[in-house]
Amino acid sequence: MSVLFEVSLLTFLIVCAIMVAFIKDMMAAIVIFASYSLVMAMLWQMLDAPDIAITEAAVGAGLTTILFIGAIKKTGRAKK
Repeated sequence: MSVLFEVSLLTFLIVCAIMVAFIKDMMAAIVIFASYSLVMAMLWQMLDAPDIAITEAAVGAGLTTILFIGAIKKTGRAKK
């Protein structure tokens, strides 16, 4: 892969991490976290670690996102 693509993915990860920390809307934070996990899975695949990439995609982007959304449904989402 090109170096520019790798740098753009790493920049995207840093931006996502900062946005999740400061965003007020919980559903938006979950979507950003899920995209962070998917990009992280791509990076693991680029590092020739397919087992970790599959685990990150399944657990990080899949299961964790579903659990977070379920928690918001149970507790209620704050309206503006």
